[in-house]
Amino acid sequence: MLRKSWPLVAALLAGLLPAAANAQAKQEIKITRQPGIVYTPSHILESRKLIEKHAAALGVPDLKVEWINFAGGGAATDALLSGNVDIVNTGTGNMLLLWDRTKGGVKGIVATSALPLVLVTRNPAIKSLKDYGPADKIAVPTVKVSTQAILLQMAAEKEFGAGQYGKLDPNTVQLGHPDAAAALMNASHEVTSHFSAPPFVFQTLKAVPAARVILSSEDIIGGPLTVASMFTTTKFADDNPKLVQAIKAASAEAVALIKSNPREAMEIYKEVTKDRAAVEDLVDIMKQPGMNFDTKPQGTMKFAEHLNKTGTLKMKPAAWTDYFLPIAHDLNGN
Repeated sequence: MLRKSWPLVAALLAGLLPAAANAQAKQEIKITRQPGIVYTPSHILESRKLIEKHAAALGVPDLKVEWINFAGGGAATDALLSGNVDIVNTGTGNMLLLWDRTKGGVKGIVATSALPLVLVTRNPAIKSLKDYGPADKIAVPTVKVSTQAILLQMAAEKEFGAGQYGKLDPNTVQLGHPDAAAALMNASHEVTSHFSAPPFVFQTLKAVPAARVILSSEDIIGGPLTVASMFTTTKFADDNPKLVQAIKAASAEAVALIKSNPREAMEIYKEVTKDRAAVEDLVDIMKQPGMNFDTKPQGTMKFAEHLNKTGTLKMKPAAWTDYFLPIAHDLNGN
């Protein structure tokens, strides 16, 4: 009887397998991002529905993508771990911390930008990191774990000596970039320094005569540093390989548009974010040195090595490919 039933079982499986394969891909996904030109690729993805386009080409039609804005990466990563979002577009520090915390259960899909992060101040008494006193507040998106907070630790160790990476941690306060920029433009606000990102750094330098640059991410890393990547859980990636492939391909298309037509990119950025800056001013920002949009991870191993040395990362990556999914391994990163 069992032998006689095999043709029926085979026929049933043949009918069910296509449905099961199609069911693996989610039809609705949620992706986070933060404020700023750093996240312009995501604005292009949203406006042009590029993820939806590439997903459809890969056999996942009618995908719905919801974009969620967070002031800092900490809330975004919490949302990822709790299952409330599927993909996070935020800084290298947050990605590495989740990779470590989940023992490799969170990994990158693709980098999206390596723009300069810049520490600016309006306090005339501050000329270098050595001039910061206990009352001098530095705004970062998330205390201790944001890319800016970790860069400040790396800079402090360079300035004050081995083991002194946490010397300026007590000076940091958590503020999203728009609020931090507003604080620097308010002469009576207690926050007088901001580890900023474009366009806020350029807007602050233009609006506040006393504002000036103390250091940048390139000074600390010795070159470009990826400051925004798309990353997700390995479970999501395993369950939805076509969506991960679509996100990588769509991000590459968005980055290519930025490089070929910065004006169009800024028009999209302005449309999606409702930024009140003139398009010409935004295009001028895109012409500034270091405005680097790229899909390959850059400078991330130096970042990871620092975090491992300080004990923040328990796992030591041998290469950047350890914390990026296999789909990213052809990106020639570092």
